Amino acid sequence: MVSLLSLSVALAAGLLLSRFVKPLKLPAVTGYLVAGILVGPYLLGAVGVPGLGFSSREQLGGMGILSDVALGFIAFAIGNEFRLSQLKKTGRQATIVGILQALAATLCVDAVLIVFHLFFPEHLSLPAALTLGAIASATAPAATLMVVRQYKAKGPLTDILLPIVALDDAVGLVVFAVSFGVARALQSGTVDLISVLVNPLVEIAASLSLGALMGYLFSAAERFFDSNSKRLCLAVTFVMLTVGLSMLSFRIGPVTVGFSSLLVCMMLGTVFCNLCDFSAELMDKTDKWTAPLFVLFFVLSGAELELDVFRDVLIVIVGVLYILSRSAGKYFGARESARLSGCSDTIVRYLGITLMPQAGVALGMSVTAQELGADGALVRNIILFSVLIYELIGPVCTRIALTRAGDITPRAALPASEPEDDD
Repeated sequence: MVSLLSLSVALAAGLLLSRFVKPLKLPAVTGYLVAGILVGPYLLGAVGVPGLGFSSREQLGGMGILSDVALGFIAFAIGNEFRLSQLKKTGRQATIVGILQALAATLCVDAVLIVFHLFFPEHLSLPAALTLGAIASATAPAATLMVVRQYKAKGPLTDILLPIVALDDAVGLVVFAVSFGVARALQSGTVDLISVLVNPLVEIAASLSLGALMGYLFSAAERFFDSNSKRLCLAVTFVMLTVGLSMLSFRIGPVTVGFSSLLVCMMLGTVFCNLCDFSAELMDKTDKWTAPLFVLFFVLSGAELELDVFRDVLIVIVGVLYILSRSAGKYFGARESARLSGCSDTIVRYLGITLMPQAGVALGMSVTAQELGADGALVRNIILFSVLIYELIGPVCTRIALTRAGDITPRAALPASEPEDDD
């Protein structure tokens, strides 16, 4: 009962805060995150009234299945942006920019934090600096997708943005695995090529293969149903089933075969949208069904942000350096790679600003980084600090960039037949 009350309060708080931030011209996702902080363990949850908020990390941990399912639907929706007809226009450019901007962010953070390490080796070790650099490559697809949907963004910048955000997961996995492997080697003095190179490549290949198989089965199964409601039920079933399967892992000799739920669900959406004739219609119905789920996802994400990271001056200093260097890497990396791939001047100018959000994937990497012991704990806290900042300002930056690029039409300019989403 307490959990249901807490979820109800969380959903109500998210909806109310989305109304408060609207006059400020802030995206609804920012309101959801702020609502999460309000109902989290530091504010309403600390009052001690059962059901009023989330009183502990343990209670929030019990809501993890909601976040997992929400991320699955978010990845599924992004996968639907990889339609062959559209990829013919932006595929090459998105691939080039997706890879180069991620590497630029990693190199920029590495350079700044390694210099900091040279001056203050007792405060930041080299393994921690390299690990933070690897995590910098990741961008949060959830916040970006929510802004695009809320404002019905449509145009050249949006067309290339969503595939790039999707590619970030694959690039980030490889970069993190290699850098983290090097970091562990520096700590232990031994180099494990299987964990550095083989495991991440196997994870990507296994994820794409599983997603493609599930997408094919999904497309085949949909043809047995004519009712839109049953097709929607089947879509929900397959996304949830795919998320569940992606949590499995096993070993083949020295190689660990695991899956990235984001990559698997993206591939599910990609294969489905290219094989199913009525995928666009079904996606519209799925979007409406998942709206409350996404609100809860962002409210829970806000509640999980640990505000006590501000108490440590070292974390704040390194966190600020991480945020500034990653932002510079994302912006200039996207700008130069977009120019290199022949993108329009509008995309060159504004693309980098839309790549600032960072959350789920980065937090997952920071959990893995805790294997470094004390260095891993430092990495985890720095990422928590940066995610708090990025998730509050990132969606705002995305909205501003899409508006200036002309992909978001002001409310006053919309025809009467196309009212803007009030979210």
